[in-house]
Amino acid sequence: MPKKPLLTALCAAALLFPAAAFPQPGGPILIGQSTPLSGSNKALGEDIRDGAQAYIKKVNDAGGINGRRIELASLDDVNNTKNSEANTLKLLAQPNVVALFGYGSATLSRPALPHVERTKIAFVAPFTGAAPMRKFNPYVFNHRASYADELEKIIEHYSTIGAKRFAVLHYEDAVGKANLAVVETALKARGLAPVAVASVQRTQTDLAAPVAATVKAEPDVVIATTLYKTTAEFVKLAQRQELAAQFVSTSFAGSTALADALGKEGIGVVMTQVVPSVSNNTVPIVREYQQASDKLLGKKDYSYTSLESFIATKALVEAIRRAGRDVTRESVLRALDGLGTFDTGGYTVTFTSSNHNGSSFVALTILSRDLKFRE
Repeated sequence: MPKKPLLTALCAAALLFPAAAFPQPGGPILIGQSTPLSGSNKALGEDIRDGAQAYIKKVNDAGGINGRRIELASLDDVNNTKNSEANTLKLLAQPNVVALFGYGSATLSRPALPHVERTKIAFVAPFTGAAPMRKFNPYVFNHRASYADELEKIIEHYSTIGAKRFAVLHYEDAVGKANLAVVETALKARGLAPVAVASVQRTQTDLAAPVAATVKAEPDVVIATTLYKTTAEFVKLAQRQELAAQFVSTSFAGSTALADALGKEGIGVVMTQVVPSVSNNTVPIVREYQQASDKLLGKKDYSYTSLESFIATKALVEAIRRAGRDVTRESVLRALDGLGTFDTGGYTVTFTSSNHNGSSFVALTILSRDLKFRE
C-alpha cells in the first residue's frame, strides 16, 4: 500500500489557516487520531488506522452521513508521549473534529486526557485495556475488554487444566505494575503466587538476566504483558535455553507485529484477542470487515488489531449518525452516552451514561504454522 501522508490533504491545509477559515457545517466530519505511523510501533498504528479507514471508506462510498463525508485525520506520534499531546492540541484546534479516536496505547492516551476534558470531546477506543484508562471518565469510551479481563481468562484456562507455576513478564511502569497486580490477585484467589516476575523497562533490549531468572524458576506458563519486540525477544531467548513452558501474550503486543517478530520460533505461542477470529467469516462483522479491508488495501491482509479498529469505528460512526444533521462534539458525546447495546454484527458494544467500557469479550488464539494467530 502506498505510504500515506501524516494528515489527509484537507487536514493539512486546515492546519495552515486560522480556525475561522475551516470548512463550516456541511463540510466533512472529521475524526482525529494520534497513533504511531513510524518508529518501533509502526505496525500497530498502521493496523489501527487501516481498520478505521476501511469502515470510513465503506460509509463514504454509500454517500456518507446525511450527505457529508467522514474523514480520519491521522497524525504520527512515533510512539512518543510529547508528540501525542502536541498532536492532540493540533486536532482539537480544528472545529470540525468531532471526536478523537484510536490512540495507540494508554501511555499515548494519558497526555491527551486533560485537553479532552477541557474541550469536552469524546475520546473513543484508545487501544488499551490498562486499568488507569478504565476508571469512569465522562469523555472516554473504551471499546475493548480490559487487560484484567484478558489476564483472568488466561489464568482461569491454564489453572483449570492443571497449571500451577506461573511467571509474569511486565514493564516497570504504572500500566505494567497494574497488570502484575491483576495476575497476583487472580493467582491468590486460586491459592497460588507467581514463581517468577520479570520486570523490564520499555526501552530495555538486554533481556538475558530476566530470562535466566524465569528459566530457573521452571514455570508451566509464562504470561507476557509487554509489546511485541520485548515479548518476542523474551520468548526466543527462553526457548533457546529449553524452557518447556507455555508462552501466552495479552493482546497488547499486537497480533500481526508479534507473529512477524516471532517467526517460526513462535509457533505454539498463545495470545488473547478481544474480537472474533479474523478468519471466521461466518460472523457478520468479520465478513463485513474482510470485504471492506479488501477494497481499501487491494489485498487480503487481515489482523485482529485492524478488525478491532473497524468495529470501534462502526460504533463511533453509528453515534455520529444518531447525532443528527448538525454534528458537533456535544451531540456526538450525547449520542455515545445513549448508544445502549449496539450489535455491530455478531459482536455487541454497550455504552450508557454510566458505563463507558463497551465490551468484555476475550478469546484465546494460538500461532499456527502459517504464522497466523487462530482459534
